[in-house]
Amino acid sequence: MIPSQVFSAYPREDFRAHEAGIRDAMDRVLTGSSYILGPEVSTFESEFADWIGARHAVGVANGTDAIELLLRAHGIGPGDQVAVPSHTAVASVSAIERAGAGVVLVDIDPVSRTIDAATLGTALDREDARTVKAVLAVHLYGHPAPMTSLQAFCRNNGLLLLEDCAQAHGAEWEGRRVGALADGGAFSFYPTKNLGAIGDGGAVCTNDDGVAERLRWLRQYGWAERYVSHVSGINSRLDELQAALLRVKLRTLDQQLERRFVLARRYEERLGEVGWLQLPAVAENARHAWHLYVIRTPHREALFAHLSSADIPVALHYPAAVHQQPAYRHLPPGPPGLPQTDSLLREILTLPLHPYLTDEAIDRVCESILSFSLP
Repeated sequence: MIPSQVFSAYPREDFRAHEAGIRDAMDRVLTGSSYILGPEVSTFESEFADWIGARHAVGVANGTDAIELLLRAHGIGPGDQVAVPSHTAVASVSAIERAGAGVVLVDIDPVSRTIDAATLGTALDREDARTVKAVLAVHLYGHPAPMTSLQAFCRNNGLLLLEDCAQAHGAEWEGRRVGALADGGAFSFYPTKNLGAIGDGGAVCTNDDGVAERLRWLRQYGWAERYVSHVSGINSRLDELQAALLRVKLRTLDQQLERRFVLARRYEERLGEVGWLQLPAVAENARHAWHLYVIRTPHREALFAHLSSADIPVALHYPAAVHQQPAYRHLPPGPPGLPQTDSLLREILTLPLHPYLTDEAIDRVCESILSFSLP
């Protein structure tokens, strides 16, 4: 019997796998003389930008700040609106509101489970969406949004296209990594992400020198030089300790992504013929980063109970969309509503997946699913 802790042990096992390098990195920082915006941060920014394929990466305190500051660096604020899927982590929307902009919630394509040009066009035809200046494409679960059609739509309509890459470190669209595909990409380094810190952290990637400069101002009080604020900024700095350990983990990220791919393929091989399950689809020109493995079934509640009783930790990502959250009831989706989002949320279920799971652990999940009796 494989203990249930194995399935949810990702941050701990990730630390153990990198422990020697992390301890060396922490000792290097602690015995040094710089703890804030020092050489570890600048070196990590350079290494992460190279890995993504962007000109710049700017480290910030967390992924939510990354989205807010990316918007503000592009001049998005009061009087503007940003289109974003309602099926996303609440952080995507809270960051838009913190930037002072309005939110237009968009329905999803049921296969990719994120926005596309068609759902975006429907949303922007609404009377209450007349001041949309930017689109925030969320690469949910690790699958990239359909960037080719979104780029064309935004270009034809004079809109900024920004990427929420919090769940998609290493995902690719047409052979290029997300985060450098549009007008900027926001990343989170929360501990459970594909590239996770021991604490909070984030970064913004951009190919625009001016945007990168403004981001560096905004993350530290608006300072263009010490104690001289050229814009109204905030305190959102990635610290030296987090940057140092992220550098250690970045060196093995490609290997870990490949392991995620192998495990996802094992799920597909074992469960692909189960008629009452819909496994995650991967677009032909996409590479999934497999941050989460989310299936869909009309028997979600019964299957959830069945797997939980077998000591297999399953989860819902997410139990409610943004428009269903008490804090965001002031954001009605408007006609024709968000029918695909509402339907998806009744059926999704997240199965265990992280790079330290064994083939046998995945097999145990599959065997439990195959033993499930339809209600």
